[in-house]
Amino acid sequence: MTDVLVVGGGPAGLSAALFTAKNGLDTLVLDGDGTWMHKAHLFNYLGHRSLSGSEFMEVARGQVRDRGGDVRTDEPATGVETTDDGFRVTTDEGSYESRYLVLATGAKRDLAEELGCDFDGDLVDVDLSMETSVENAYATGAMVRAEEWQAIISAGDGGAAALHILSKEEGEHFHDFDTPDDVPEL
Repeated sequence: MTDVLVVGGGPAGLSAALFTAKNGLDTLVLDGDGTWMHKAHLFNYLGHRSLSGSEFMEVARGQVRDRGGDVRTDEPATGVETTDDGFRVTTDEGSYESRYLVLATGAKRDLAEELGCDFDGDLVDVDLSMETSVENAYATGAMVRAEEWQAIISAGDGGAAALHILSKEEGEHFHDFDTPDDVPEL
């Protein structure tokens, strides 16, 4: 069983995975590499003057892997269910269990429906920490926002979900703020 299972490997999913993996939670990302980012070019992403979406994805995946996350770009989720201990996600390769689940599948909301999450119209209903009506299940990005489909917004949603998970794990509000002395050599 893993601590955090992220379904979807775009900006929201990778942001969540980066925070959880770098802070010691066993993190698995399942993705089919169908992100809209491959069609994008980032001129409006803070910290980058100009970057193709595919380059962004390569860097982001590398960051997650460098911090201990397992990113699988050829294994999309096909099903999800709750278990006594958390969640089970199935793929064509097998099934995986986790204590926390982050759904980051863009505008594709079928897994949230299958899980039994509440909806507000067509959008998955979440609180400010991105937690759904299903405890320890989070939804991010385009699945929770009408027409606000920006990579930087989605990455923020993933970060909010991860910090909430880390706060639950710590039993108090968790801050993830690195200083130059904290940065490990890679």
